[in-house]
Amino acid sequence: MAKVVAINISQKKGEKKIPVEKAVFIENFGIEGDAHAGDWHRQVSLLAEESADKIRAAGMPEIKEGDFAENITTHGIEVSKLPIGTKLRIGETIQEVTQIGKECHQHCAIYHQVGDCVMPREGIFTKVLKGGVVAAGDSIEVID
Repeated sequence: MAKVVAINISQKKGEKKIPVEKAVFIENFGIEGDAHAGDWHRQVSLLAEESADKIRAAGMPEIKEGDFAENITTHGIEVSKLPIGTKLRIGETIQEVTQIGKECHQHCAIYHQVGDCVMPREGIFTKVLKGGVVAAGDSIEVID
């Protein structure tokens, strides 16, 4: 079963996100209190724990949730394989996949240390279609 490992937020763009127990997701906006929230297509970012495990295995075992600046760390679902337009029920919310990966303008500290970063290739972005609360441990379900 796919699930939420962690919810992560930050006050400013360009910094690691800090795990929180739960967060309020606002329709057509994103996560309350997160720097990336707003009226655009990249309201929420997701990265699979399995993707982060690749970097851990490459020499950074200390990597933790939020270090890739992802809002939701997932487990049990290959988020990078979901087509754009896929709808997900995550906790009380419904979100739609709007972008797979992103351009990496300035290589992060992780890239400089191990020579790779998975977020630009395997991270995804969603838009919040139906708001609600999401907490660590909540299930993630692909819906039609």
